Amino acid sequence: MTISTLIDKQDTFEIVRDQIGAILTIEIASQMQLATNAGKDPNDYKLRIFTERSNPWEEFLNEVVDTSPLVNVWFDNSSFDPSKSNVVERQASETVYNIDCYGYGRSRDDGATGHIPGDREASFEVQKALRLVRNILMAAEYTYLGLRKTVWHRMPQSITAFQPELDARQMQQIVGARLAFRVIFNEFSPQVEPVDLELLSVDVIRTEDGEIVLEADYDYTAP
Repeated sequence: MTISTLIDKQDTFEIVRDQIGAILTIEIASQMQLATNAGKDPNDYKLRIFTERSNPWEEFLNEVVDTSPLVNVWFDNSSFDPSKSNVVERQASETVYNIDCYGYGRSRDDGATGHIPGDREASFEVQKALRLVRNILMAAEYTYLGLRKTVWHRMPQSITAFQPELDARQMQQIVGARLAFRVIFNEFSPQVEPVDLELLSVDVIRTEDGEIVLEADYDYTAP
């Protein structure tokens, strides 16, 4: 027997990843508009959102036009809970997504006698990105990430700062931080298509010597 249907769908872990990216994109645009309405600089709330990129921060290494922090959402791992699953169609998945934030800073004069170091500015930028990302994803409006019948639970797992490297060289004007974000949901697998029962055959065997003592056929197609 083979699977009778084409597996032409996204798994839930892919849907949730894309939903996280969409939420961040929509809400950052909204925050920028709210900042404008409040008389603040909307660019202070601008983030650029990516999914499944390996090194999105590499564009900071060339001529930098847009210094807005970068955010990359990518799938890390899934574990499955047999006690909340069944062997037929549903697997309860606890999945971790890494939401990597990158801040870029330029060294510049402070307008007095000193200067503002770029590495410190990069740290402030990445912390701003983390602040916005965490607050958006943990807002009450996104308790189920907009997927109420799919997602059971979402919660930050950890935040870790890091220094991006290229060819083992640290990029001094770029600082990164990773928000590990845990989401619990169901994954589903293909099912056998049911068919109408047409004929049932029954054999009853005497256990002592294996002699068949009853044989009957039941035709369910007869009127």
